[in-house]
Amino acid sequence: MNPPSMDRGDLALVLAIRDAGSLAGAADTLGVVPSVVTKRLGALEARLGQRLFDRTTRRLSVTTEGEAMCVHARSLLDGFAALESELGERQNELAGTIRLAATFGFGRRWLGPSLASFQARHPGVRIELMLTEQLPDLGAESYDGAVWLWAVQQRHAADWVSRRIARNQRVLAASPAYLERRGMPATVEALASHDCLVARENGDPSQRQHALWTLRHARDGGTARARVQGPLASNSGEMVRDWCLAGHGVMLRSLWDIAPQLATGELVRVLPQYAMPEADIHWVAPWRPKTPRRVRLLVDHLAEQFRGEPWKPGKAGAR
Repeated sequence: MNPPSMDRGDLALVLAIRDAGSLAGAADTLGVVPSVVTKRLGALEARLGQRLFDRTTRRLSVTTEGEAMCVHARSLLDGFAALESELGERQNELAGTIRLAATFGFGRRWLGPSLASFQARHPGVRIELMLTEQLPDLGAESYDGAVWLWAVQQRHAADWVSRRIARNQRVLAASPAYLERRGMPATVEALASHDCLVARENGDPSQRQHALWTLRHARDGGTARARVQGPLASNSGEMVRDWCLAGHGVMLRSLWDIAPQLATGELVRVLPQYAMPEADIHWVAPWRPKTPRRVRLLVDHLAEQFRGEPWKPGKAGAR
């Protein structure tokens, strides 16, 4: 006896019913009338000899067998889509949409121009960039990936992949006017007595009164912590940078953001032997059985663009 057969449409049907929670809702999703969904589901269950959904006049619920099928259906459909995309790209020039997220500052200053150069090289590709200070749920919100200032968080470790595309440091800086007025801190602990400008870009409520800065020594790798505060704080890193330039205090900021001001002397490194660890720039993405070629090539492009850390003082590409 031959085993019961299923096709791609069967997988999409079952997922649509489970996700919509009703046969009528699935019909709307699939663009058919409800009677078609009822008929196709009945025929599928008859072929399988399994009931995939328990349904009454008032409610519909997925059975254990139905849930097992849905788990496999999602990965199989993703595989179909990835295969079709790859085959299409092999036959033609790169084409399709890449949807990604990034933080406002790095996205505007560095990522945007790099994406534009990639798109100019591959005119069949369409890029959608969402700038945000909160990392989205990439898989649930249909992003291809994000360029972010840290690697995969623990709660996403099993579902996301990560690749470092550039090294970066967060360093302490202040204006010459502030340092002339208040003096150069001699130790990390001395920061507690200075006006420190805190950027709360991720809205952490535990740091409304103070911020904990963890710094690593460049030579011996030792860490030091300072609990700092000051009269000015903002959820905008650019605002904090502007306050620092105006002489209002010491800030902790990424090199990619303040390299030009360090090069001109508008800002001065404070405790230059220290920097904040784990500030590298990463590509993070939901796990897929096959990543589209256009996405793979974009990540390679970004890694090549940023490998030399063009924001470092003295680099020709710093801006």
